[in-house]
Amino acid sequence: MPKDLICGMEVEEAKAIKLEKNGETYFFCSRSCHDKFLNKTEDKKLNKKHESSSFYICPMHPEIEQDMPGDCPKCGMSLEPKSVSAGEQDSEELNILSRKFWIGLILTIPIFFLALGEMIPFFSLRAFLPSGFLRWMQFVLATPVVLWAGNIFFVKAWKSILNKSLNMFTLIAMGVGTAYGFSAIAILFPNILPESLKMHGEISLYFEAAAVITVLVLLGQFLEVRARNKTGQAIKALLGLAAKQAHRIREGKEEEVFIEDIQKGDLLRVRPGEKVPLDGIVIEGKSTIDESMISGEPVPVAKKEGDRVIGATVNQTGTFVMRTEKIGSETLLSQIVKMVADAQRSRAPIQKLADQVSGYFVPGVLVCAVLAFVAWSIFGPAPVLAYALVSAISVLIIACPCALGLATPMAIMVGVGRGAQSGILIKNAEAIEKAEMITYVLTDKTGTLTAGKPQVTSVIPTGVWDEHSLLSIAASIEHSSEHPLARSVVDYAKEKGYELTPVDGFQSVTGGGVKGKINGRAILLGKQKFIEDDGISLPEELKKKSDELQEKAATVIWVAVDRQIAGVIGISDPIKKTTPDAIRALHKMGLKVVMLTGDNEKTARAIAKELGIVDLYAGLEPKDKQEIVKKLKSQGIRVMVAGDGINDAPALAEAEVGVAMGTGTDVAIESAGITLVKGDLNGIVKALHLSRGVMSNIRQNLFFAFIYNALGVPIAAGVLYPFFGLLLSPMIAGAAMSFSSVSVIGNSLRLRNLKL
Repeated sequence: MPKDLICGMEVEEAKAIKLEKNGETYFFCSRSCHDKFLNKTEDKKLNKKHESSSFYICPMHPEIEQDMPGDCPKCGMSLEPKSVSAGEQDSEELNILSRKFWIGLILTIPIFFLALGEMIPFFSLRAFLPSGFLRWMQFVLATPVVLWAGNIFFVKAWKSILNKSLNMFTLIAMGVGTAYGFSAIAILFPNILPESLKMHGEISLYFEAAAVITVLVLLGQFLEVRARNKTGQAIKALLGLAAKQAHRIREGKEEEVFIEDIQKGDLLRVRPGEKVPLDGIVIEGKSTIDESMISGEPVPVAKKEGDRVIGATVNQTGTFVMRTEKIGSETLLSQIVKMVADAQRSRAPIQKLADQVSGYFVPGVLVCAVLAFVAWSIFGPAPVLAYALVSAISVLIIACPCALGLATPMAIMVGVGRGAQSGILIKNAEAIEKAEMITYVLTDKTGTLTAGKPQVTSVIPTGVWDEHSLLSIAASIEHSSEHPLARSVVDYAKEKGYELTPVDGFQSVTGGGVKGKINGRAILLGKQKFIEDDGISLPEELKKKSDELQEKAATVIWVAVDRQIAGVIGISDPIKKTTPDAIRALHKMGLKVVMLTGDNEKTARAIAKELGIVDLYAGLEPKDKQEIVKKLKSQGIRVMVAGDGINDAPALAEAEVGVAMGTGTDVAIESAGITLVKGDLNGIVKALHLSRGVMSNIRQNLFFAFIYNALGVPIAAGVLYPFFGLLLSPMIAGAAMSFSSVSVIGNSLRLRNLKL
């Protein structure tokens, strides 16, 4: 009997968990031993490779990137891993902050009561303990809070000075350091301080302010890091749901293998209740699949032979065999993760405003603190230096610009994650901001407004040709084309049982048609203009029949053999069921919808009339679509373009915002700022709602941050004291500063429940 590689137990092969790796077979008595083996071997290799290629990036300044953990030299925040994978989110920072916060809180509570004991009714600690002892106890308890729990703030502040980039940690360290340092001197060397600092014969201590501020800032940092971690939960959930193993079929035998061992072209069997291992095509069987984790739609999707399936989705009712087409980083799930991660790190143009303000803000606060100290020293009541010190410390603490820095990136991170849950993939934050300002939506017809699965509905041969011979020639040359219309011709010919003939010298003319040779005969197939441009005359009777088909919203393909017309093929592409509602919704949002299509004008107008689209451009080549976008932009119109084909790529790239159908070509998806996984116009409606929600949230965050500092700094400086006798305590300033950050974080997290 084979032995378990981990525990050494003998196990029967039939009952063992088997692993085939690198041509060798391993047996395990339990899943526990199996997992331990992976952790000790394969995972080490993967982790080592990952560690060597990992980069860390600042959540507020994505241009800051390095190959090791650390702090951002601009804002002082901890750098985060740039890549995203299952369970990758490093919780070390969260654990450190949690530990520092709780220990700091435990030590700060008695400091608080020691300092404020005189204010407790019917209770005075001085009645039981000498004043000197109480003051020394504050010093002993506050020292680890400030110097151990709060040391991270001082380190970050020192780096900000070295990097000549003052930030929120500069202000925190100065405020806390001043409060603690002054109090420590008052305890250790009281004789060196002037008498003007004394109140009731003693120098006031601010240990409680230093400790409470430290704990409050730690709490704010902890909540902030935890909130940032939560923004990727939707993606982590998708990654966690990915299949780990699959049933591979080789030489008629079925074996269980790990996902990383599967190669392109491998045949995999998927049973009911199992996850689809990778992206591929069904070649045998049929089923329904729950694709909600990818598209956000709860209705199961029927799959049959020839249909594409997506890795990590859940098979429901039937068993099928699939051929693997994409593995590793090529899969849709991996692309979603990469796109969302990149978008969450990107910067919206509106963030430039916050960056510019922050650049002047910290030096301005330092000036305000100095002015407040000087003003209180000159005009304040006795003891003037004590009041001046409290005022300066309060200004430094309350003006911390962390809320301002978080306003945009927090909303972007949460919004991008919310979009991913609904099948809306945002390439960068700029696309979110620009989408809000869109006034025109230009959309392709085939595959965008229509299903993109056209079917042959008419075959009209001419002369010596019959339906069989015409379709055989057309399908043979279209077999090498990737256009949806070409696939419909090939599929129809195969259903009829017609044989395909090899083609020599195949050429595809984008936006026109295809040509090649079959058995030495020159074949030309495509649009009417494509045929006419080659100098071939078209029979008038056939033109009339072509017009009749086009008036019924059919696309007509002309076929010429040896420069003679052999016939036409009529193809109808049904409108997607979701398109009419989506067009109406876009109109209600005040947007103008324009159709751009390479199809003929008659067919385009038939589709446009049915959908209520007034403006259209037909018979376009890729460069024509791009020129139309340029022209509209030159008129000050904000243009969004939706498409799915190679011919749409130039227009997608030219538009303010390009929207690619996830069912389309890779080049279209790469050219677009937004990708709709499900591939229908309802996704555009959702994307626009998402954009408006995110931008509204950002403006709310910026308002909170600006108005907070606009009111907080003067109050901390003491402008209310002459009128109401109110002077803000540094401790209260610290609480207010933390609340501003928490309010921005909380407001951003509301986007997780945004209705799309």
